[in-house]
Amino acid sequence: MAIIRSFGVPPPATCGAYFDHGAWQVPEETPVAFVYNQRNYAVMLATPLDIEDFAIGFSLTESVVDHIDEISSVDVHYTNRGVDLRIGIDAGRLDRLDLRQRRRNLAGRAGCGVCGLESAESFFEKLPTVEIGDEDIDPAAISIAFDQLAAHQPLNAQTYTVHAAAFAAHTGEILLTREDVGRHNALDKLIGAMVRADVNPRAGFLLMSSRCSYEIIEKAARANIATVASISAPTAFAVRKAAEANIRLYPRDGDRFVLLNP
Repeated sequence: MAIIRSFGVPPPATCGAYFDHGAWQVPEETPVAFVYNQRNYAVMLATPLDIEDFAIGFSLTESVVDHIDEISSVDVHYTNRGVDLRIGIDAGRLDRLDLRQRRRNLAGRAGCGVCGLESAESFFEKLPTVEIGDEDIDPAAISIAFDQLAAHQPLNAQTYTVHAAAFAAHTGEILLTREDVGRHNALDKLIGAMVRADVNPRAGFLLMSSRCSYEIIEKAARANIATVASISAPTAFAVRKAAEANIRLYPRDGDRFVLLNP
């Protein structure tokens, strides 16, 4: 397990905003810089919560590393300009890091998990094939999880603005939830939390409080999550990539969730 250390004072996750009819808590967007073995890799805009989980999850879904054991340390430095993540990885991964960096520019907006890719070809890379779990997911269990989701979103209860990524058991019980202004950031945080807590990705399903776009499928595939449920419909590209990765999609249709790609 990586050694994780924090330096400085974490910034607040919200700030007060004022308008004609009163006050409102709005979520922060903070630059988060990923630096691997002293090499700059990417700067993402994210909500400054669960940053340690973000460091692990992003490193895995970006394929910088394949396993948490390849991360030796995570130093989280909070500054007045954002967050610096100084991540130590196995020296054998540096060639892959150089390749990935050439294919991605350094800036990533909170709303876009694949912004900065060098060419359209990067979108068409073959995704890993996910192992289907031992049990089929009952759509009723997805509805149970969805009904619980708001209770697991403390930041959204304040701001009404942020996305959530949750992992639920086959029964519909929510096991872990992470929040962020960016849906892909929330998923990276969730994946990092799952890995750190040794949660089996085949033991349940992913629930997103957003539409299911391509980057959600890509990250789920890299985390070996076989079932993805989303509040809104997926994009056509996401449907095609889900079929390629052997991921089952359950978008919400009115008051129920339906299997889109049996």
